Amino acid sequence: MTGEFCVKIAILGAVMLGGALSNKFSSRFNMPVLLAFLGFGLVLNVYIPSANDRAINELGTVAMAFILFSGGLNTRFHAVKKVFVPGAVLATLGVLITGVILGLGAYCYLDWYDPDSGIFDWKWCLLLGAIISSTDAASVFGILRGRGVALEGNLKELLEFESGSNDPMAYFCTRLMMTVVAGSAVVWYAAVGEMFYSMAMGVAFGVLFGLLGRYFFRWKMEYEGLYFVFGVSLVLLTYGCSETCGANGMMACYVAGITMGHLRFNYQRGISRFSDGVSWLMQVALFTTLGFSVDRGALFAPSVLVPGLLLSLVLMFVARPVAVFLCSIGSGRSAGDNLLISWVGLRGAAPIVLATFPLAQNLPGSSMMFNMIFFMVLTSILIQGATLMPVARMLGKARRADDRVRLPLELEVTRASSGSDMYEFTVAPGSPCAGRTLAEIGFPENALVMMIRRGEELLSPRGGSKIEAGDGVLVMAKRETMSRLARTYFPEHEYVAGPDPEAAALPWIK
Repeated sequence: MTGEFCVKIAILGAVMLGGALSNKFSSRFNMPVLLAFLGFGLVLNVYIPSANDRAINELGTVAMAFILFSGGLNTRFHAVKKVFVPGAVLATLGVLITGVILGLGAYCYLDWYDPDSGIFDWKWCLLLGAIISSTDAASVFGILRGRGVALEGNLKELLEFESGSNDPMAYFCTRLMMTVVAGSAVVWYAAVGEMFYSMAMGVAFGVLFGLLGRYFFRWKMEYEGLYFVFGVSLVLLTYGCSETCGANGMMACYVAGITMGHLRFNYQRGISRFSDGVSWLMQVALFTTLGFSVDRGALFAPSVLVPGLLLSLVLMFVARPVAVFLCSIGSGRSAGDNLLISWVGLRGAAPIVLATFPLAQNLPGSSMMFNMIFFMVLTSILIQGATLMPVARMLGKARRADDRVRLPLELEVTRASSGSDMYEFTVAPGSPCAGRTLAEIGFPENALVMMIRRGEELLSPRGGSKIEAGDGVLVMAKRETMSRLARTYFPEHEYVAGPDPEAAALPWIK
């Protein structure tokens, strides 16, 4: 190995370590740790040669596939069912309205700013709006799944579902406007039909590969490490096969993750954490690459900085709120909910990756468009990311975050634990368990109390152990027993039993 190669490897390791350690700083200000990797990339882009547009596009595509699969895998299916309709409306109609309003705003400003350029016509501006129209799954997941973030009701699930499922609409609008900007004829009804076909087939492929993944994970392997190889291959197969057949691969990966997350399979917890780790690795690689691939001089030039800042304000205070409020008509959502949803319109890697498509085709003004998109993403993360929880508290939509340390006991899904579950119930002040000993409570015989959490202290359970309000009671039992126990002793808890691992039906067909 050459000395130069070894130095590059050491620099890469230092960048990843520095970004990971910056988690403490980023959590304090509610900013995604990915912003640190983006910053490292911007600092190092003087020393590391930039990747070409096609390489960034391909890296971004693979990274988003893993990010969306991991996001779906860690999303509870019963929570998605509650927010499916409003989330789908935001992910489709909301994206379209946001893109149109921002595009019109960009046209009004750029036509006044440089009317003689011949580049900033309405088609170019609507393409800009289409690229930046979707919220970013990596950024939203990164903030909302932080330990310091807790939102009332189903807001967290709604925002995660929207960010995980709105990329197909943004992708469709981007490709459509690229065709218009290039001067090619567009058959509108055919384009709309293609969009619906792509998204519907993406859902179908996602369900199919989710069920196939669960089937393969139930095989008994001689080496446990091969289950993780299954996990990586499943994501690649889902995206590749879906796109080959004309389906939307991003939608397929997200739905495959949700499908598998609802089912039970061998080493489910381990696969979930491994998938989360791969997702973080992909995000690190993508954001760092984006950082050292941008032209810093052009990024902060007045011709990019001024319109980028103005359009960021239009996006945050006009386009996104108008889209959210229009999509909420008839939904019964409060004004406070809509204001918070409007503010969590974080932009991130997805718009930057979409901005590489015009670059790859050398469309007029594509370089300036890429830099403007990049600057708007930076602005969104810095302003909206840092102020998410203060805004939520101001609107009365924040609740106390669960800052408890993870328990040292978990139930891994294997053949031996088939049909069982482990769950921690929190004892409410009015609970039938509060103020009584375990012997007095009389849990069912096949419900085993594994541990009692009291503040930061973990207690070993005994018959004479007294349960107090605020305690956490870790119970292991069959899922039917767990459901009965939740109804009888913890009625304030929303325990959702998983499906029978031996059942062959689809997760949403009873």
